[in-house]
Amino acid sequence: MQSEHAPLRQQALDRFVEAYWKPAYKYIRLRWRKSPEDAEDLTQTFFVDFLEHGLVARFDVERAAFRTFLRVSLDSQVQRRHESEGRMKRGGGVTMLSLDFPSAERELPLAAPEGSPEEIFYREWQRQMFALAVEDLRRLAKANRREVHFKIFEAYDLAAEARPSYQELGLRHQVAVTTVTNHLAWARRELRRLMLDRLAGITSGESEFRSEARKLLSP
Repeated sequence: MQSEHAPLRQQALDRFVEAYWKPAYKYIRLRWRKSPEDAEDLTQTFFVDFLEHGLVARFDVERAAFRTFLRVSLDSQVQRRHESEGRMKRGGGVTMLSLDFPSAERELPLAAPEGSPEEIFYREWQRQMFALAVEDLRRLAKANRREVHFKIFEAYDLAAEARPSYQELGLRHQVAVTTVTNHLAWARRELRRLMLDRLAGITSGESEFRSEARKLLSP
C-alpha cells in the first residue's frame, strides 16, 4: 500500500485503536464465542501485532475497505490461535495497550449476534464511531461554553426512553422553543462533522472515505 493511501499515519494511531478495539473485542466474543479473558488477550495481541509488526502493509485498497480487511485479519488470527497455546502472558516486557475491557463487556448485551460476520463487526464499529463522536461533541460543547446545547441534545437525541418535548426542554433550561431547535441543529451538525473527521483519519483515501461515510451516516 502506498504511503499516501495509508490509513495508519502516525498521528492517527490513537484514533485507529479507539475506533476498532471495542468492535474487535465484541466481535470475538459474539462471533467466536470466546471467554472475556480469551477475547481480551486476542484483542491485545491483534492490535499490538497490527501496530508494531507492519501488518497494515498487507492492506490493498483495491480489494476491500480497510474495515473489511481488519475483520478478515482478525478472523485469521483467531483461527490460528489454538487453545493449547494458552492466553497471552501479561508483563515480562510484553507490550500492552490501555484498553477498558470492562466497559466493552458491559456494552455486550446491546450487541446483536445475528447476521453475517461482516454485519456483526460493522454494527459494533458503527456504534463505537457514534459513541466516540458523542464524546468529542461533549468536549467541544464544554470548550465553547455550549453545555446547554449538549444537555438538550443528550436529553432529546440520546434519550433511552420517551423523549421530552421541545416545550419541556425549554422550561427545563429556561430557553425559548426556537432556541431548543437551534441548539439541536448545532449539536447534530457538529456531531456529523466530528464523526466524519474521525472517519477521515482511519480510511485509506477519498474513495473509501465517501463509501464508508454513506454507510456510517445512513439511518
